[in-house]
Amino acid sequence: MSSVQLADNKEVCKRILDAANAHDDELLSQTVDALFDPDVRMTTPLPMQATGVEAIKLVFTTLHRAFPDLHVEVVEMIAEGNAVAVRNTVTGTHKGGEYMGLPATGRSVTYNEIFIFRVEGGRVTETFGVVDVLTQMKQLGVLPS
Repeated sequence: MSSVQLADNKEVCKRILDAANAHDDELLSQTVDALFDPDVRMTTPLPMQATGVEAIKLVFTTLHRAFPDLHVEVVEMIAEGNAVAVRNTVTGTHKGGEYMGLPATGRSVTYNEIFIFRVEGGRVTETFGVVDVLTQMKQLGVLPS
């Protein structure tokens, strides 16, 4: 794969994260529709029935509702072939709606995640993520520190 294609694949991921950080529901919805295959495969286990782009939108809606100031900072982004690996630090304050069955706590969180996006023809066709939920739960007071 050419260096231009690798850069284009990284730009797809950057645009998705920029839209998530903008906290503009319409922009995020349009970006998801434009940059994800409608039947995108999510291989990260999630407690939901939705699939494809609807699942992607539901994840962001849930996070933005629970953490109105959610911010995803890219620490590292690596592209090889049609895969883009992104290591992020996520911050936010749990002052919105329920999150994983927990009413708003007012507590701040900072946790790490790694996602691999498979990009084909300028669209994400598969995602795989590892999120440090243990750190989240400790910071939200669900588990002892």
